[in-house]
Amino acid sequence: MSTLKAVILAAGKGTRMKSDLPKVLHKIDDKCLVDYVIDAASDAGAEEICLVVGYKYETVIEGIAHKDVRFALQEEQLGTGHAVKCAGDFLGGEGETLILFGDTPLITAATIKKLTEHHRKHNNTVTVLSAKTDDPYGYGRIIRDEKGNFVKSVEQKDANEEELLSTEVNSGMYIFDTAELKEALEKLTPNNAQGEYYLPDTLTIIRKKGLTADAFVLDSAEDITGVNDGAQLAAAAEIIRKRKAAGCF
Repeated sequence: MSTLKAVILAAGKGTRMKSDLPKVLHKIDDKCLVDYVIDAASDAGAEEICLVVGYKYETVIEGIAHKDVRFALQEEQLGTGHAVKCAGDFLGGEGETLILFGDTPLITAATIKKLTEHHRKHNNTVTVLSAKTDDPYGYGRIIRDEKGNFVKSVEQKDANEEELLSTEVNSGMYIFDTAELKEALEKLTPNNAQGEYYLPDTLTIIRKKGLTADAFVLDSAEDITGVNDGAQLAAAAEIIRKRKAAGCF
């Protein structure tokens, strides 16, 4: 069995939280948002975990000093692809790498395990975690062909009218073959509406090599829901309390 590592993106400021506290350190039931993600990754089998930090990184490092994780610094916010590239030394050159977000406290070990199992069963080079949602606004869209095969993931700002009709969204969470991930990261360019290095572009790069990129679709979008403002924090807290009451923690 190859080594499974996890990279958790936690460099953002979280402006919409209207707080100077780094977004990933906001708490639900006395536990930081990123703590939930670290625990899910660890429980899903990740042997090593690295947080990519940026905004007030000293505060973030201090805030989760109780966790056995490593850190990589993203000094400039140049996109998700750039963020993962900042963790290049941690990645190494073999095994598998999970990419997760520090502001998605609803992600579970069970979901990550399903993603990992699908990835291995189909001998994929990369598998993105996706979900169908009635409100895909703001998410990158998963595009499939007429047979339902994965074609690409496109960011909302770069999508055409037809692509925007897709209700299958990219969660931003993946499992990669590590060696192919590192090679694809070197080929990323910021040729998009945001002028950033998009991690989803690695899917196209990998497919052009004749390797398999795929999307694993969740039954519900609940697990991939991020926290960007106070209302979303309250909503996530309510879901977590219901899960605890149901014995899911």
